[in-house]
Amino acid sequence: QVQLVESGGGLVQAGGSLRLSCAASRSIFRFNFMGWYRQAPGKQRELVAGFTSAGSTNYADSVKGRFTVSRDNAKNTVYLQMNSLKPEDTAVYYCNVLLLGTYFWGQGTQITVSS
Repeated sequence: QVQLVESGGGLVQAGGSLRLSCAASRSIFRFNFMGWYRQAPGKQRELVAGFTSAGSTNYADSVKGRFTVSRDNAKNTVYLQMNSLKPEDTAVYYCNVLLLGTYFWGQGTQITVSS
């Protein structure tokens, strides 16, 4: 089992920045994937950004150049720095881990970007 605790959501104006944190209950070294998804009202959940087990990063095309995913292995924590936020970034953001074929999810944190 992996417990994930997210923090850092909120309301921001367009063009602003926010940083999300996701702390895992165990070492993140062996995770096959750790990162962030989001789900906007009426839409499917989509990948935002994350790390693969090989250490490479994946980003959705819509956030490339604006969002940066990083991690602190000592703290078992992954971060998502979001800059130049747009109203279309409004969604519930979920931390996600894939470990040995099982997905684990955080509780979700709301990001609202006002125009």
